[in-house]
Parts: sequence; C-alpha cells; structure tokens
Amino acid sequence: MENNQPSLLKRFMPLIAFVVLVVFLAIGLTLNPRLVPSPLIDKPAPEFELPLLLKDGSFSNKDLIGHVTLINVWASWCFACRQEHEAVKFLSRQGVRIIGLNYKDESDDAKNWLAKLGNPYQSIAVDREGRIAIDWGVYGAPETFLVDKEGIIRHKVIGPLSDQEKFEELMTVMNGLEK
Repeated sequence: MENNQPSLLKRFMPLIAFVVLVVFLAIGLTLNPRLVPSPLIDKPAPEFELPLLLKDGSFSNKDLIGHVTLINVWASWCFACRQEHEAVKFLSRQGVRIIGLNYKDESDDAKNWLAKLGNPYQSIAVDREGRIAIDWGVYGAPETFLVDKEGIIRHKVIGPLSDQEKFEELMTVMNGLEK
C-alpha cells in the first residue's frame, strides 16, 4: 500500500501544478493594470535629452526644474490620444505647463496631427524609438506624468485624461503642488 502512494502523487502532481497555475492566472486577469502604482512616484524624473519636434534644440529632465509640469505621452496613431486631446487643450488654456512626449511616431504624422487638432504643448520632445519612455515606465499612449518644481514625479495617469475621474484626481494632486 505504501508503494502506491508515491506513484499516485507522481501521477497527479502535474494536474495539481496545472490547477494552481490556472488559479493564479485567473486571479491575475481580474486585476486592473491601470491601478498598479508607478515605482517612479516620489522619485526624480529619469535623466533624458531628446530633440524637439517643431523647432531646433532639445528638451531634457533639467528643463523640468522650477515648474510644475505635465508630461503627456502621445502619438498621432493613438486613438485614445485623440480622445483626450480636448482635455489637454483645456489644461493648456488654464495655464498648465504641458510638455508633449511624442512616442514611437513619424515626425510628419505628428506635425500633421497637431496642425489638424491644435497644439497645446509648450514643447514637444521626440522619442521615436520609445527608449526614454521605457525609463519613465510607459506602457503605451496616452500616459501623463505630473512632475513638481524639483523634478520629482508626483502622479501618473495611464490612459486618456478625458476620463473624468482621472482628470479630477490629477487636478487634485496638481492643485496641492501649486500651493
């Protein structure tokens, strides 16, 4: 009888492992990745220097110092970026300093998109390969980072700012920084 128990355990071990794996995967699928906090919150913005889209020169993390700034990751191919664009323009009209991070895009496509929809950005840095976006922990476009006057990332929004709840949360954090 004792000899049968090890063979039964060996026989059912793959099935048990499979069931455990399925349970963990099912739990993982129920989690919302947009609720995962960025590990960069309350840390200095990553170092970078990128060329500008609409004029000569570059933009770097050093240019963030001294200003509360939104870094808005966008692309002309991004449908959700088009959805949020009115919210970004609204913030710009309110005097919010917004820097665009054009993500994995063609310069001509980005320029045409801005000509058609309007340019709310004070400057636009170009991250054609998406390498700087990786350092910022970008999953895709649109994403928006709130950086304080010391260059510290204070908030991150994954997805379009046209979502009322996300917009209000961003405004609450931003208003706290500007006091």
